[in-house]
Amino acid sequence: MDPIRIAIDRPIAVIAAVLMAVMFGALALARIPIQLTPDVRKPVIEIETSWAGAAPAEVEREIVNPQEDELKGLTGLETMISRSTTGSARITLEFAVGTDMDRALLLVANRLDRVSGYPDEADEPTIDTSGSDDNPIAWFILKRAPGNTTEISYYGDFVNDVVQEALERVEGVARVNVFGGVGRELQVIIDPTELARFRLTVPEVIARLRAESISLSAGDVDEGKRRYVVRAEGELNTVEEVREVVLRSGAAGTGDDLGRVYVRDVADVRFGYKEATARIRQKGEPSLAVNAVRASGANVIETMEGLRVAVEELRRGPLAAEGLTIEQVYDETVYIDSAIDLVIGNIWVGGLLAAAVLMAFLRSPRATLVISLAIPVSIVASFVAMAAMGRTLNVISLAGIAFAVGMVVDAAIVVLENIYRLRQEGRPPRE
Repeated sequence: MDPIRIAIDRPIAVIAAVLMAVMFGALALARIPIQLTPDVRKPVIEIETSWAGAAPAEVEREIVNPQEDELKGLTGLETMISRSTTGSARITLEFAVGTDMDRALLLVANRLDRVSGYPDEADEPTIDTSGSDDNPIAWFILKRAPGNTTEISYYGDFVNDVVQEALERVEGVARVNVFGGVGRELQVIIDPTELARFRLTVPEVIARLRAESISLSAGDVDEGKRRYVVRAEGELNTVEEVREVVLRSGAAGTGDDLGRVYVRDVADVRFGYKEATARIRQKGEPSLAVNAVRASGANVIETMEGLRVAVEELRRGPLAAEGLTIEQVYDETVYIDSAIDLVIGNIWVGGLLAAAVLMAFLRSPRATLVISLAIPVSIVASFVAMAAMGRTLNVISLAGIAFAVGMVVDAAIVVLENIYRLRQEGRPPRE
């Protein structure tokens, strides 16, 4: 089969094929993810587990080692790196290129469910598909509005519950991090003098509070054809419930002259805020910082548009009600747009210069038009292949397209020169 003769014999079909290539290329261009540089990292899943106050050795022994034992046999797993720090454990799983991340996430979650015996104070592990070294695509700063005198760090729970949740719902966002805020907590502030007077110790108070705040199964009750499951609910949820916890139940006349002792007798119970471990200032004002990390393969431009819409809704709604302002201080799309515009400008300049040089040397508008049309058709048609292969539109791929413009021109000139030579030898145009 001779494709050149088929193309000559069926010019309408060739024109239709070219138009279809341009049309599908334009559709593919709208769907290709846009980012600054291509993804060169392997698929990564991170598992983070918090255990407040625990030493690194304890974290490794009680959390990391059991998790590694369950995760080491995962399909496609190439590298597993763990890091134990004070109060937290992080395991990074690196998979082979081309691994189905949806399936990998499911397998990781199932393996983690097998791990039991976590310390009582440890939180449930969280799974994230973006690596800790991924650069955020946006940074936001939250400040107090004029007239708001509340400590900015006290808005930590509000930012986590409202702002972080709203931004994480944006399509293409893998993780939102909040810095500078502190959360509320129930504080039991013990008076050492009263504790000594009642001959109690701090570990005894802690043990008693833990024993009172429980929720466990109490068996079941059969009644005819029905069976009722019984649970003992004894969690401490209010300040008054904590104050009324009995630390010692000895009564007068039983040899214990101190009688019954409650938590309220030796401690002050109230809701307060955790101690701030970091403080952020922006332009001299106390602030909270929030960043957004994109999901792997997400379109940065579309993700940023979604973030802008979400931020505007927050600015007009919850943030205004709380007396807060939000400002975006970093936008990766600024650099992406400038870099892509520069490369696209170079493609235009290169194509126009090539057409001008061809016109100057060939002195044939028709031949120049044929070669000039080959440039945009080839570029647009290449987007179909990029979309089919899962590639992204970035500075590197656009630079490759810019280099390819010269190759297209060279090939077109070679073909045109052969046509011209054969015509000079006397062969008819159709031959």
